[in-house]
Amino acid sequence: MHHRNAVGVAMLAAVLAAGMGSARAFDETRYPNWKGMWLRTDTGTPRYDPTKLMGRPQQAPLTPEAQAFLEASLADQAEGGPGADPTYTCLAPGMPRVMNNYDGAEFVVTPETVHVLMEHIHDSRRIYTDGRAWPARIEPTPTGYSLGKWIDEGGTGRYNVLEVETRAFRGPRAYDNSGIPLHEDNESVIKERIFQDKADPNILNVEMTTIDHALTRPWTVTKKYRRAQNPRPFWREAVCSESNPHLEIGKQSYMLSADGHLMPTKKNQPAPDLRYFAPPKK
Repeated sequence: MHHRNAVGVAMLAAVLAAGMGSARAFDETRYPNWKGMWLRTDTGTPRYDPTKLMGRPQQAPLTPEAQAFLEASLADQAEGGPGADPTYTCLAPGMPRVMNNYDGAEFVVTPETVHVLMEHIHDSRRIYTDGRAWPARIEPTPTGYSLGKWIDEGGTGRYNVLEVETRAFRGPRAYDNSGIPLHEDNESVIKERIFQDKADPNILNVEMTTIDHALTRPWTVTKKYRRAQNPRPFWREAVCSESNPHLEIGKQSYMLSADGHLMPTKKNQPAPDLRYFAPPKK
């Protein structure tokens, strides 16, 4: 019995040692310090290219068909409609729009995954950095499936760049509120290089390239985030559906007025089909 207990203790010690070894395998000092709240440095409505205004000024390299789609979206918005912005009914913005960073981002680095936590309707991402290959089958999602690779650029002895590729999307998706479209085939490939500014570690650069069949060439932009200096930042929860007055009936967009009545969004808009409602009593 004494011998059996000794063997058990030895086995337990081996298991604990293995676990401690596994825990030590993640050397935090080899990874960049991306802790804290990151806010976009640009002002105004969030957009794909933060250096340009939204809509046509983005100068998206669209195919003629996609440009016509954008023009129709802008015309509808000029009349009061939502245009081709799929998020007006609180659909997830998806990629690459998630990285427009509406309400603040947090990066949580673990040995196998980088979690990008977005406060805006909690549309967060997982970037797998465990060396896995692309799965044979991927369930499409608005944010897609992301594989990342850490790089020690310049041989500093510490990782300083995260390279990411994202595929397997589900639409509809747009780059911003104006409705700049991604192709409906959802075969986009989005590549990112994420790294801190060498002169200011409180600036995070997100170099993003979108490859999509609605574009005539890859579209590359650089987004900049600034780390909030509050060591205990306040994370404001953004729940889209709580105060959203927009609704869609039969591919027409309507609004719910403050007094609870259905109302049109633009002039001469037809009323919804009420065939299943009894006529009002006279």
